Amino acid sequence: MDRAASPSLAARADDLQQSDIRSVTRRVEEVDGINLGQGVCDLPTPEPIKARAHQAIRDDASIYSHYAGIEPLRRAILEKEQAHNEVPATSPEDVVVGVGSTGVFVSAAFTLLEDGDEVVLFEPFYGYHRNILELTGATIRYVPLGGPDSTFDRSAMEAVLTDDTKAVVVNTPANPSGKVWTREELSTLAGLLHAHDLVAITDEIYEYMLYDGAEHVSLASLPGAYERTITLSGFSKAYNVTGWRLGYGVAPAPIAEKIGLMNDLLYICAPRPLQHAALAAFEDLDDDYVAQLQADYAERRELLCETLEAIGFDVPWPDGAYYVLAHFGDLAGTQAGFADDAAACDTLIEDAHIGSVTGRSFYHDPADGQHELRLCFAKELPVLRRACEQLRAAFGG
Repeated sequence: MDRAASPSLAARADDLQQSDIRSVTRRVEEVDGINLGQGVCDLPTPEPIKARAHQAIRDDASIYSHYAGIEPLRRAILEKEQAHNEVPATSPEDVVVGVGSTGVFVSAAFTLLEDGDEVVLFEPFYGYHRNILELTGATIRYVPLGGPDSTFDRSAMEAVLTDDTKAVVVNTPANPSGKVWTREELSTLAGLLHAHDLVAITDEIYEYMLYDGAEHVSLASLPGAYERTITLSGFSKAYNVTGWRLGYGVAPAPIAEKIGLMNDLLYICAPRPLQHAALAAFEDLDDDYVAQLQADYAERRELLCETLEAIGFDVPWPDGAYYVLAHFGDLAGTQAGFADDAAACDTLIEDAHIGSVTGRSFYHDPADGQHELRLCFAKELPVLRRACEQLRAAFGG
């Protein structure tokens, strides 16, 4: 075989590229900067969770678990979803533990979708959702939603529905926009699920990051919606264990069973000792932990949003999650280096040593995000303060 020859790869692999987020991370590291691009929380993991992980390793909890997760964790998740989210799941058989909420999203998407199907995705979207849906072979129908103050438009979704539409993906609180879907909006969506025989996959990984009185509502909690909803969440964001890759899905048992089998095929199981550690989130941490988490992020949100406003950005303050999708249209016409999102991202790295993510990363049509950047405030407070000082020093304010 000619070593210089390039082997033929599957079309799905040929189309893969390093994400803008990963690329920015590399470039920020090269200038020893501060990365506000990638959604990696660098806050410490709670001690009870670390202690449970240590204990599980000492106890040799090292062999494969059931493909859907250890029973005590599945039961704890069930009880949390019933009590906190008011989701009418009835058994641990309704719960699948997987390799991060993204891993469960992969298993759910491949369980549900195939060539010839269509799926609705709201913009701005989380890039991994879009990319995973494309891998299933389904056709994505995009519906504009907007930022924190936007309202779900039923007619906009109905306009893209066809006889082949099978599912809709909802992210609340949303990455990157910070929008939190209201109970009324979700009720309208639930009506569409029934009217058009659709299934919803809801990504609720940021359910505890809420501000200014915003309420997180699980679509599956609404009357008649549970039977048509796959609810996803996890431990990465709320408990600062993004590298542990531990998430879960909740759905009616017949659906959950198939997602579990897909999870077995793709991943076998989530890391067993870390499943034991995750029990601490339910048994050793209480509502005070969540309240402090929200207060801590609210402080960081205020710091970053005020800084961005001071240097000339138009900032829709997020109602949830820990990102800001900031607009810089005014700067595009008045300040060098802000012609579009790619130029602005470069300018922040070069002049302030701050990483961000281009707005085009969150839209089907790159032009829709050409005057937006996403920044993440899930940083240790001294680090975020230093980042804001660098932004002000570079751009005034």
